[in-house]
Amino acid sequence: MTTQASIGNGAQFQIESATPGTYTAIAEVFDITPPNETTDVIDASHMGAPDRQFIMGLTDPGETSFEMNFVPGSTSEGLILAAKASRQAKSFRIVFPNAATWTFSGLLTGYEPAMPNDDKMTATVTIKVTGAVLREAE
Repeated sequence: MTTQASIGNGAQFQIESATPGTYTAIAEVFDITPPNETTDVIDASHMGAPDRQFIMGLTDPGETSFEMNFVPGSTSEGLILAAKASRQAKSFRIVFPNAATWTFSGLLTGYEPAMPNDDKMTATVTIKVTGAVLREAE
């Protein structure tokens, strides 16, 4: 059987523009970590049961992050800084190489540029996802 595995080349991390439903790709992204959701497990044991019993609690959609080549003053940096300064949830989208998408609302919580002496400048951007992630196939 032939594998369907693929590499991440061609993926994009996008932010919704001022026009709802229109997204702009962040330039020079080289690594994306999609949202990492987890669900709480709640102990629902009671005196009449001989064993512990558990129920599912709320799901935390987690965080997403990406790394990019840091270009001070670029359009992409402007979009990132504006999203962080707004302190409001924004709509983001990850486009996978096969054209599948994950769209979600999130708060941009971290922007960390790095300027090493002997390597390219990079920046790490972190977003706390709020609400459900909409996953759509290609």
